[in-house]
Amino acid sequence: MIKKLVKHGNSRALIIDKPILEIIGATDDSEFTITTNGTSLTITPVKSAEEERRLAFEYAAEEAIRRYGDTFEKLSK
Repeated sequence: MIKKLVKHGNSRALIIDKPILEIIGATDDSEFTITTNGTSLTITPVKSAEEERRLAFEYAAEEAIRRYGDTFEKLSK
């Protein structure tokens, strides 16, 4: 994908398409770290501690359902 910088006041902006933001889990208020090696940029979303806990919980819940789904279903009856 090739993008052009656009003028934004006295600065320049790079527009990131919504599907890309969805893939990386970014929202309108996401913060990013920007690093460079001198020739290229790397833009990485910063996840808050709350977001990290939520993701860890979701992973643990999915793993529990995968491993013990049959047992949970029997217990619910």
